[in-house]
Amino acid sequence: MKKKILALMLSVPMLVLAADPPVGFVKTVSGEASVSHDGKPVKAEVGTPVFAGSVLRTAAQASMGVTFKDETVMSFGPNTELTVTDYLYAPGQGKLKMGSKLTRGSLNYVSGVIAKLQPDAVSIETPTGTIGVRGTHFLVNVGE
Repeated sequence: MKKKILALMLSVPMLVLAADPPVGFVKTVSGEASVSHDGKPVKAEVGTPVFAGSVLRTAAQASMGVTFKDETVMSFGPNTELTVTDYLYAPGQGKLKMGSKLTRGSLNYVSGVIAKLQPDAVSIETPTGTIGVRGTHFLVNVGE
């Protein structure tokens, strides 16, 4: 019986380690905003985790700012929807990638370590094209 309990206790940390860690966190929010992961929306508040695959949304008269693990900063204006499609930050192993899809709204982007070390590893898809990040700061607006 003690061996079964010990085996169960040892397997619990592995379950925690198997979960994907957050790739960033909400740093600012004003008005009604949400972060959805696996189809489950939660009200965005300072400290809300963002994961690869998360959908970030702001309502009319709302804004939100997110800081990613590599210090990339994305700020969203009203009526914005952005999906974090890919995020890989392992600079020691040379594994870097950041991809997102801006469906609507406005995005103010300030690049972090990924864009500085490997600019071609960052892209932002819009309904009419893809932005390849080669600078450190830009603003994009996707109309309805």
